[in-house]
Amino acid sequence: MAATRLPAVDAVVLGVGLVGTVLGRELTKAGLKVVGLERGQPRSTVPDFQGPAMHDELKYSIRKGLMQDSARETLTFRNKASETALPIRRFESFLPGTGLGGALVHWNGQTYRFQDTDFKMRSRTVERYGEKFIPQGVLVQDWGVTAADLEPHYDRFEYLLGTSGKAGNIKGQKMAGGNPFEDPRSREYPTPPQKEPYGSALFRKAATGLGYHPFTQPSSNLSQNYTNPEGMELRTCMFCGFCERYGCEHYAKSSPQTILLPKLMADPNFQLRTQCQVLRVNLDKDRKKAISVTYADAQGREFEQPASLFIVGMFALNNVRLLLLSGIGAPYDPATGKGVVGRNYAYQTTSGATVFFDEKVNINPFMRSGASGTVIADFVSDNFDHGPLGFLGGGFIGETMSHGRPIEFHPTPPGTPSWGSKWKQAVAQHYNHTSSVGVHGSSIAHAQNFLDLDPTYKDAWGLPLLRMTFDFPENDLKMSAFLTDKAAQIARAMGGRQVSSSPRKGPYTITQYQTTHNTGGTVMGTDPATSTVNRYLQSWDVPNVFVIGASNYPQNASYNPTDTLGALAYWAADAITGKYLKQPGLIT
Repeated sequence: MAATRLPAVDAVVLGVGLVGTVLGRELTKAGLKVVGLERGQPRSTVPDFQGPAMHDELKYSIRKGLMQDSARETLTFRNKASETALPIRRFESFLPGTGLGGALVHWNGQTYRFQDTDFKMRSRTVERYGEKFIPQGVLVQDWGVTAADLEPHYDRFEYLLGTSGKAGNIKGQKMAGGNPFEDPRSREYPTPPQKEPYGSALFRKAATGLGYHPFTQPSSNLSQNYTNPEGMELRTCMFCGFCERYGCEHYAKSSPQTILLPKLMADPNFQLRTQCQVLRVNLDKDRKKAISVTYADAQGREFEQPASLFIVGMFALNNVRLLLLSGIGAPYDPATGKGVVGRNYAYQTTSGATVFFDEKVNINPFMRSGASGTVIADFVSDNFDHGPLGFLGGGFIGETMSHGRPIEFHPTPPGTPSWGSKWKQAVAQHYNHTSSVGVHGSSIAHAQNFLDLDPTYKDAWGLPLLRMTFDFPENDLKMSAFLTDKAAQIARAMGGRQVSSSPRKGPYTITQYQTTHNTGGTVMGTDPATSTVNRYLQSWDVPNVFVIGASNYPQNASYNPTDTLGALAYWAADAITGKYLKQPGLIT
């Protein structure tokens, strides 16, 4: 049965999460008629995120109530190209979101800017260490933008969120209490830092004593009431410990529902359609221009929505899959190194140390926000000398515990039985007297880590699943060993009775949660031979398609990716409204 063709609009936004909301707002303000297609359910703070129902740990943490339905749409996984990939039946290692607002509904709130050395990773490495320092098979690329390019857009995004933090560098002047390694910013954060939990205070004292430079983690769980430039009112975080995997009932966590979406929904130029599964972007006969998008609604009916401009702004993995299904850009072939779509998939390399205190030290882990905590950036990016160490990348270290939820948080020392009465006794003994020091490390793109379409398995609509081929590069395992050792040193200085630590080790497994920071696959750059989109996130091959998301990252940096994603969304929106709409075609 043929798809029903709908009246044309100016622009279609695919996915109404962070990117879709920001781009939708900017395009409608420019006078465009915009349709937003969201595959998931409509939802809002009231009634969908209200307690006590939203604090159902079994529903949202264990059964993944806000995540992609793997029974209808999943991906297949293997560690090596020589292996047969199998479908992921339960998302564990990473958690793709679904529904209106996307993954920004269930994020924790860490809001870091990437450093200029992250955006210039290849040129910086070659300049400082020489070409031969880059390990064989590692695909290190510059982004085509700088921290200075993105600074106004970082600033705008942080003021939209109301991010709570302390600047470390305003217009080149170092500021006490902030991150001394950050690049210059134009002004202070919109709200002051969140209060420091006790475990984080112990970390600050220990890190300072070892000569490091601790600062409060920038958080989009707000430290005080705030009204953003769009007139949206946010509230002070209550430290309830239900951030990651949950919506916020208190209007205290920055998400599309609290920062922008109601304004967009009220604009007569915008039309939202939920429960619409996008199947493909349709191209003209020359395959140089997108003419429409085909989607299926909740009843299984197919529709074709024509438009002049298309914004692909879904979760990183889904961005890659849609381009492959639509034939936009050449698929990456690891055997030849040719092609770009699916190239440079990267993840995050996490590890940490656990500090077990005597019972007189009460950590109170349940009194946390998703992004409360104290960290050091001494080993982020190129803030330290890699020369003698033999690896690229780095990470931040911090006491950033986000919760003490009873099902997920039950720390016990090494040697404790994994079940039975002894395990129960150990959980009761250590629950309130344990602190975690986390390592959040970068992920280097490697030629053998990539995304493509699976030749065997299909989704509920009969389309090939995305296939992930990934394992931790040796470079990243070496980095993790180094940083985990530093974390353990700080942990021991915190004064605990016992410290347990473990660096990240291979092979990568999809059965253990690590992070939802999937990046790469539609990377940005200045060379069409090694990037899917140009520096303005515009498809090299189909210029009226812009692909915006963490899929644009040529490799993943030390810091959490969300602040950079928001900055790139505003960067692309500025290019579209200021350049593309005035003269459609490839922006130079």
